[in-house]
Amino acid sequence: MKLEGIHHVTAITADAPGNVDFYARVLGLRLVKKSVNQDDPTVYHLFYGDERGDPGADITFFEYPGARRGTAGAGMVHRIAWRVASEDALAFWEERLRAEGVATERGDASLLFADPEGLGHELLLVETSDQPLIADHPEVPSEVALQGFDSVRAYTFDPEQSRHFLEQTLEFSPDGEATWEVRGEQRGSFYRYDRTDQRGAGGAGTVHHVAWASPMDDHEAWQKRVAEAGASPTPVIDRFYFRSIYFREPSGVLFEIATVGPGFDVDEPLEELGEHLSLPPAYEQLRDRLEQVLTPLPDTHRQLATGGR
Repeated sequence: MKLEGIHHVTAITADAPGNVDFYARVLGLRLVKKSVNQDDPTVYHLFYGDERGDPGADITFFEYPGARRGTAGAGMVHRIAWRVASEDALAFWEERLRAEGVATERGDASLLFADPEGLGHELLLVETSDQPLIADHPEVPSEVALQGFDSVRAYTFDPEQSRHFLEQTLEFSPDGEATWEVRGEQRGSFYRYDRTDQRGAGGAGTVHHVAWASPMDDHEAWQKRVAEAGASPTPVIDRFYFRSIYFREPSGVLFEIATVGPGFDVDEPLEELGEHLSLPPAYEQLRDRLEQVLTPLPDTHRQLATGGR
């Protein structure tokens, strides 16, 4: 029983319109689902990813308007790494981000930057047999587009406190110092630690949790295994687009195990993903109220179709 790498990464924003502009327009991801936080439906849950919204490329955000800027510390993911295919892709993104006023740092086969609220990102030149997960964008050629997640980096006081749980319970495979590969039959990614003595504070520009992908048939077995290891997972929760369990690993990072499917096209056609507010059936009765309180968002589909106008 193996996890299929990163399913999605969920973070917090205080500015949904600015968030849509950065992730959909600047980074070239597709807004594949405009929904609500199912634990607080007055709050947006925005999903960006490849053209189909496949697990492995979905970065998602809860919007809390006016939220203070957070600071990553021990027990928190502090950087999200994306795959790109070439040095030309790194050069493209270095130029594009700088043209948008985003500071960048070029490294050995990598490019570091942060989103407007300080969330850290890295583009990595990676050779992999995994299918590239790419979104269509008029300003981002497919050969230089982001290709899905490579890894997340988390802070911890001590990586060793999590080693047994990661390797024995979750079957992460060690891959160097404080690094593990998470690979199933279809795809994989990495989980990495950096040491810190600092505690963090959640808020805008911080990661809320990282979700790992599970085949549907394995999901209940994962819940049982995590419970038997003493990590106190939630029961299986039906999120309509996938099913979830949540728990904290020993270093304090909030993990989710989410199923591959049913998928974002269960309630709207693939070609219309993200164009309208999508609500799980249990929240449909609240549509009129929610449409009045949720922050108006830019129409990214129209903007892209008209060249950003």
